Amino acid sequence: MTNPLLRTRPIPPIRMVHLGLGNFYRAHQAWYTQHASDAAEWGYAAFEGRTMGMAAALRSQDNVYTIAFTAPDGDHFERIESIAASYTAEDVDEWVALCAAPTTAIISTTVTEAGYCADGAGGVNTGDPVVAADIEALRAGSITVLSTPARIVAGLAARRAAGAGPVALMSCDNLLENGTVLRQVTRATAALVDPDLVAWIDANVSFVTTMVDRITPRPTDDDLARVEAGLGVHDATPIITEPFGEWVIDGTFPAGRPDWASAGATFTSDIESNERRKLWLLNGSHSLLAYTGMVRGRETVADAMADPVCRATAQVWWDLAIGVLGGDAEHLRAYTEALAARFDNPRIRHLLAQIGTDGSLKIPVRWIPALTTLREQGVLPAPVITGLAAFTLHVHGGSVLDAARDALLAARGTDVHATLRGVLGVIAPALLADAELLAAIDAALEHFPA
Repeated sequence: MTNPLLRTRPIPPIRMVHLGLGNFYRAHQAWYTQHASDAAEWGYAAFEGRTMGMAAALRSQDNVYTIAFTAPDGDHFERIESIAASYTAEDVDEWVALCAAPTTAIISTTVTEAGYCADGAGGVNTGDPVVAADIEALRAGSITVLSTPARIVAGLAARRAAGAGPVALMSCDNLLENGTVLRQVTRATAALVDPDLVAWIDANVSFVTTMVDRITPRPTDDDLARVEAGLGVHDATPIITEPFGEWVIDGTFPAGRPDWASAGATFTSDIESNERRKLWLLNGSHSLLAYTGMVRGRETVADAMADPVCRATAQVWWDLAIGVLGGDAEHLRAYTEALAARFDNPRIRHLLAQIGTDGSLKIPVRWIPALTTLREQGVLPAPVITGLAAFTLHVHGGSVLDAARDALLAARGTDVHATLRGVLGVIAPALLADAELLAAIDAALEHFPA
């Protein structure tokens, strides 16, 4: 049997630098690059963000790894070879050198919503002590920084100094207008470090917005054992993911890009409808299942979908959101039917606790826009009421893993009703003026879980 972790093609030249060497990037962008018609011409240098130890594990097997596409009826294994080199977060010299290389055409990111350190007003969160320290370090001429905006600015400053020419920056995280967010935090950080760099960025850097979709849970011990049995060899870094994948891209690539369209990616000049469809229908229902499911003692998405209360909450949300989204309702209903089938897959153990992290960042973009529109129409949307009650209970009595953890813990009151008002003050202060909505959530708290 051929070893599935041996390269079958030459190492591709490094043309792309990626920050965030986690499971999703390796299941999604690296997979699309592997399947591009010109894959032999495009390789990644991938750097760790928060996923420590991944670079060493990948290096031990020549940066080759396995994706296990897990369908209800079995697994399909693929070898991925598009990563040419992998680095730790501490490899700052290599980061700066590769960002400054004239052969680098794209710098991309998967760092989670929290990783962009945005302040919500088009700038960077200088109140974050890591960001503040990074800005001072860059001003002092150091490139040893931790936050994503500072790392990007360090790389771009080196690229300007090297005269390496234009480059595309591309975000691949679940944020509305993620390219715009990346542009804002990059420019804001650059302005605080070297105002002249902002003009160079404006003239030489394009910011690409994307919509990404492929459910990629953390592998369990059982998953790892199953992959090893299927491969016949030990893979230190396998990926467990679903067969479905989607990538919608809006932006220009002044130094070129892989032929991702040949691998199934969609290029558009109007990405907003795709972003809202995915964030509201997929991510919005994921968050509803996460918080209602955890309060009801469920562990995974499939478990929550098997719970009639959780499933009904998601399905009513889909109906309401489709009405607010507009567009082709029949197409959107087909999309949600496909979502239900994906969520029902019991062999994808997508933990609700994983989905439930960083709710302070996720809820405002996944639920609140639709909620605002529905309230303007006089509708009290039961799924969001249930979701906000569940999130309140999660904060009131659970373990909170969130970018705004300190603020949420400080929001805990003497009872759940006081906690509700504190939580809304953190995630959606405008809702505190809606007495009818507050009364409905208070009632849901009294009867939860029903």
